[in-house]
Amino acid sequence: MTAILEKPITKNQALLELRAAHVPRGVSALTPIFAARASGASLWDVDGKRFIDFAGGIGVLNTGHSHPKVVAAIQKQLEAFTHTCFQVVAYESYIRLAEKLNAMIPVAAGHQNKSFFVSTGAEATENAIKIARAFTNRPGIISFDNSFHGRTLMGMSLTGKQKPYKQNFGPFAPEVYKAPFPIPYHGISTKDALDGLEHLFNTQVDPSQVAAIIIEPVQGEGGFNPAPASFMRSLRNICTKHGILFINDEIQSGFGRTAKMFAIEHSGVTPDITCTAKSIGGGLPLAAITGRADIMDAPHPGGLGGTYAGNPVACAAALAVLEVFEEEHVLEQAEHLATRLEQELKSLEQQYIGVGEVRGLGAMMAIELVKDRESKKPDADSATKICAAALEQGLILIKCGMHGNAIRILVPLNATQEELETGFNILRNAFAAVYK
Repeated sequence: MTAILEKPITKNQALLELRAAHVPRGVSALTPIFAARASGASLWDVDGKRFIDFAGGIGVLNTGHSHPKVVAAIQKQLEAFTHTCFQVVAYESYIRLAEKLNAMIPVAAGHQNKSFFVSTGAEATENAIKIARAFTNRPGIISFDNSFHGRTLMGMSLTGKQKPYKQNFGPFAPEVYKAPFPIPYHGISTKDALDGLEHLFNTQVDPSQVAAIIIEPVQGEGGFNPAPASFMRSLRNICTKHGILFINDEIQSGFGRTAKMFAIEHSGVTPDITCTAKSIGGGLPLAAITGRADIMDAPHPGGLGGTYAGNPVACAAALAVLEVFEEEHVLEQAEHLATRLEQELKSLEQQYIGVGEVRGLGAMMAIELVKDRESKKPDADSATKICAAALEQGLILIKCGMHGNAIRILVPLNATQEELETGFNILRNAFAAVYK
């Protein structure tokens, strides 16, 4: 009798088994692969298969995986020192990075910015709230439906998406209120959203008790919903009228993702505080809170900081990222990518009735999938199948949206033509396979 040979277990499969045994299930696994190396917009798994990366570490890698200039800056800093704690012994890279961000981020006429650094986006939004409350001496904070601002207690409290971020984790921080976000495709106009905010003022919190309104210029986890410029301008006027601070959350939309350095530039609105993270560090954990100097100086000495906040290796990486943007004209590359991406996704919209809407801003675009265009009923199942079919062929995609039915594109802005065309070809094939 001939023995049946079992197929050898792959390295990915072996690591998946270890992961299941040693890592909590709450840490989701969007793909069943493990990275061995990566460069640009390409990633190779531990079994040697190449993938085109259209997820970019969830918007972290706008300048690509392992950019040589960023790697060189990291290596140089590693040879000098890795940590002192900035509050104990300071270092120049922190100051130089703050100087650059202060000059880049919009600020009200006649004012200047100040910046300080933490490690994650959630820390950035958390600290922005602390600063706003310290400056205004008010408790109330308003955020928006569909928003995402982090996984800390305050981050979850600000977030306007229940599953999976908030379920079973309450009670949440008090004095946080939710207003409607304008999403025309789902029947919420700018007027509807502004009326909803006015209703909130009349029924839940007086504007005199609101310290800040925090908003993503393009919602990330919520579905890549861009805030209309008219809404952003009206919001700015409301904040100015009532002495409320305008907090601009650019954690996913910043650093060129929308073909401008910061998404808020599309509306011409000037924020009071801006939160950045993700692509600022080129893959290293770093986040920043930048705002008008008098606002940023409100907390007392010792009220801000953190042991690893503004780590010198991460600051060196961030300075290199900004050099790459300038020297390699990354914003121009982002404009070309935005045009190409819109063409490709609009083509899918024309071909498949399951595509309800293609939306976004610049190179921050998503495809929302629906059961049919009339009812607009979410089709998360097809989104999941498309991501799986794409992964099988060598393309990494991730979803977003309140119902997990939108596929978002966060490919590095400086991806090569070959990487883009390979990725788009796989994307087309994945749609064809699911909608056959």
